Amino acid sequence: MLYDQKDTITIVGTKQTLKQLGQGAVKTVFVAKDADDRVTGQVLELAKAQNVNIEFVETMKELGKKCNIEVKTAVAAIIA
Repeated sequence: MLYDQKDTITIVGTKQTLKQLGQGAVKTVFVAKDADDRVTGQVLELAKAQNVNIEFVETMKELGKKCNIEVKTAVAAIIA
């Protein structure tokens, strides 16, 4: 998990993050700096519009590791 809080739920991936942003459930969005803008653009727009905290991670590989998955990921989020 990205934070050590026991009650934190982390979601991984653009589609899941967009879905949760649409429901207003996202606290923080994490975006890999090396991800394609076509993948992250809509997430960033929605997050900014909803005043959601956005944190950038250097690489997709690093973000995947922080999410405890074995693949790269462009976007992840912490939801309420």
